[in-house]
Amino acid sequence: MTASLQHPDNRVPQRTLADSATSALHDAILTGELSGGAPLRLGELASLLGMSMMPVREALRRLAAIGLVEIIPHKGAWVRELSAEDAQDTLDTRIALETLAIQRAAQQFTEQNAQTAAAELERHVSAARRGDNVAARLAHTQFHFTIYQASGSRWLLRALEPVWQNSERYRFAGPRRSSLPASTREHQAILDACVAHDSEAAVATLVNHLRRSHERIVKNMSASGRAKS
Repeated sequence: MTASLQHPDNRVPQRTLADSATSALHDAILTGELSGGAPLRLGELASLLGMSMMPVREALRRLAAIGLVEIIPHKGAWVRELSAEDAQDTLDTRIALETLAIQRAAQQFTEQNAQTAAAELERHVSAARRGDNVAARLAHTQFHFTIYQASGSRWLLRALEPVWQNSERYRFAGPRRSSLPASTREHQAILDACVAHDSEAAVATLVNHLRRSHERIVKNMSASGRAKS
């Protein structure tokens, strides 16, 4: 881990220290700064973040709850490993949850849902083009969850969150190949199907998008030698 992991409180002063530590560690894990298998030592992390060990310990508990960190009592904490098997399991679970969510969402999609999702997609594309990966990732998440929220199911969204977070780690694995034009077309097709209240098309376009994204991820992992079996 590098010293680039810094205390973010000046940026968001209203957050608790545990919130700030969680955000900083979360971003470091998603981007690969903290790679799979990396030990997470409380003292070292607290020093880098400029805070006591208590909020860092709470941050690790939160990240363990969404599956990004593994904590073994009396042994320590580690970033969960990336593997081809886990990537496939993550894909299968996302398909199960997200197809149900989008099927329901398409049936009751509103004009407001459409406008909000379209705006998030535009933000995602704009941020990706200017190389702002953090803003692009956030807008990408907001695009998908704006659609899934239209399903009206809070339990689906709560079940999806940890799977989504784990999936995001794989999007950063390996060399980043430009796939923006293709992914933008896929996102637009998903949105168009929802606007048309076509549940069958919404499910089909979403599954196609998820599978194509998975194929890109596997290729990236293979190219970097990070795809463990």
